[in-house]
Amino acid sequence: MRTKIAMLAAGALVLALAACGNGSGENSDGSDFPAGKQVTIVVPYSAGGASDLTARAYAQELEKELDTSVVVTNVTGSSGAIGLEQVRSSKADGYTIAYMPVESAMLKALGFTDLSTDDFTFLGRVMTIPAAVTVRADSPWDSYEDFADYAREHPGEIQVGNSGTGSIWHVAAASIEQEEDVEFTHVPFDGAAPAVAALVGGNIQAVTVSPSEVQSSVESGELKVLTVLGDERSSILPDVPTASELGVDLTVQGWGGFAVPKDTPDEVVAVLQDASGSAMNSDSVVDFLAERGYEHAYLSGPDMDAAAAEDLARFSELIPRLGIVNS
Repeated sequence: MRTKIAMLAAGALVLALAACGNGSGENSDGSDFPAGKQVTIVVPYSAGGASDLTARAYAQELEKELDTSVVVTNVTGSSGAIGLEQVRSSKADGYTIAYMPVESAMLKALGFTDLSTDDFTFLGRVMTIPAAVTVRADSPWDSYEDFADYAREHPGEIQVGNSGTGSIWHVAAASIEQEEDVEFTHVPFDGAAPAVAALVGGNIQAVTVSPSEVQSSVESGELKVLTVLGDERSSILPDVPTASELGVDLTVQGWGGFAVPKDTPDEVVAVLQDASGSAMNSDSVVDFLAERGYEHAYLSGPDMDAAAAEDLARFSELIPRLGIVNS
């Protein structure tokens, strides 16, 4: 009789453990995610920048959607490669999320890492920041067509500043070269701000940085923007046409999104994608982006997977041709 009772008790224990999954309230397939556990978002850049602040705005809303703690941590180095590598090598359980900048599609081609967007599954894209072709207000070019024609007739004469060799703004100017069959002299700076200062001072002839980075100088009458290379017109420069409006098939823009390691269970990815959609489209996130001149440009996880794959292929072809690799 005592043996029979022991067997019944053991059976009940097995059933109880099965009902509890891994013992933390989450089933082995992740169907109970997040089960009250903390979620960490890794930003591969320093605190206080656009990537960090965007991630923190998203984290506040994601926390509400998941009903669990969401924290942001900054892991810097190697143009973002170190932070992204930390997420790629983390346990693929949904509890570690990467902030994914456009550079995540560029790092492999630049030689910083073998990591690429193919190693992740996107939860969504939250924003874009287009390149803006900007010149001095007193320059002889009153339109993008004038600018491109002059560059075509005077190879290498126009000095175009960017935020650093291999940056998205460097790639923007190089993409114009490719599209228009022109040649610039690329001048790298340690960030967009000094590049804009050099343009205002007359030391270079153009920059291809973001609208928000030239906005104050445009408003003061020192600079003018000839075109933006975004999907749509910039919300802070609504009178400036996009390149596509001018008949130029060219889009170059920074973007920011969030992703998890590739092998994360489908059930967990579905929960995170649904919660991320609500968080990224929340009033607080939309307002935050508008205040800083970033474009709210939500894409679902699957749509962003496809968009990132396109960018990865394009940068993998363009960057080696430019010869801008990490030695």
